This record gives sequence, structure tokens and C-alpha cells, in this order.
Amino acid sequence: MFGRSNNSQPVTPALSESTPSPADPGKGRPTPKRKVAEAANKRPLVAPATKKATRERAKAQRDLEYRAMQTGDERHMPAKDRGPVRRYVRDSVDARWNLGEFFLPVAAVFLVIQFALAQSGLAILAILALYVYIIAAVIDVWLMWRGLKKRVAAKFPADQIPARGLAMYAVLRAFQIRPSRLPKPQVKHGQRPA
Repeated sequence: MFGRSNNSQPVTPALSESTPSPADPGKGRPTPKRKVAEAANKRPLVAPATKKATRERAKAQRDLEYRAMQTGDERHMPAKDRGPVRRYVRDSVDARWNLGEFFLPVAAVFLVIQFALAQSGLAILAILALYVYIIAAVIDVWLMWRGLKKRVAAKFPADQIPARGLAMYAVLRAFQIRPSRLPKPQVKHGQRPA
């Protein structure tokens, strides 16, 4: 079954159309050695001088953007922070007191309280209070975005308002501690944009 066949006829390979006929001249030169072919294809991906210049240009651009985010200069800000709509959203978020901006300090306090009350069994109250604060902060941000969305739609034409990302831009800014926000806040609390 799996052994040799008793048929002793020699097998001749069939000539296919892809094999060159004896009349075909071929490529006319010997195939180069692998080492020679690799050496011919070897070249640096980026020249070292170009790489250093590119790195220096990128660093200068980052420094310019960082200074612009510190001062509020919109000409040199990153593209995600430019434009009148983004500025209006930033100023609206910065003008109100948000529960989210106090989340990190409040969470740290509740963590210390939880460790202090761990032996007495009252640590669960600290955890529950922290969850209540988180839920309140989420509701606060949702109410903020609802009102802000209406004001943005009333103030700007529909073609200027970005289709996506504006809600997350406002929410993430509301959950940042005010001194660490970039671009830096340009308005004080209670100073609503016009």
C-alpha cells in the first residue's frame, strides 16, 4: 500500500509553458553572489546629518507649542487646541467650578481615611463616600456639557463645530486640576466667555 509501485516505468516531467525553451537566450549574465547583491542595495535609511536636523526641528517645534500653551498664543498651539470653538469650550470649562477638578485631592483624602479606619471596620464608609463623589462629579460634567453644547451651537455656525471630539475635550479638561491644565486657563472662575 505504501511501498514502491511494481510499475517500473520511468516518470518523465511534462514540459510546462513557464519553463524556457532552448531557443530562449535567458538573462545573459550570471546571478550575482548574495553578498554582492546585498552590498549593492545597502544604503542608510536617513543620513545622520538629516536625522539630527530633523530631531532639532521637532524639538524647536515642541518648545514653541509649549510656550504657546503657557501664554495662550493660538498661532503656535497644536492643531487639537486651535480655533475659536476650542477656545470657547476651554474658557467655558475654566470659568466654572467643576467637581471633577477636585477629584484627585478628594480621592487622596478618602484613601488616607480608609487606611486610618481599616481596623475599626468603618473603611467601607470612606469607599462609599468616594463612590458618591465620583457619581456626583460625573453628573456635574454631564450637566456642564449639556449646557455648553447648546451655547456652542447657538454661538457658532454648524460648519465650524467639529463633528467629533469636542465633548471629550471639555470632559477631560473639567477633570484636570486647574493649575495643570494645558493650554493654561485664560479666564478666572466666574468669568464666563461672551
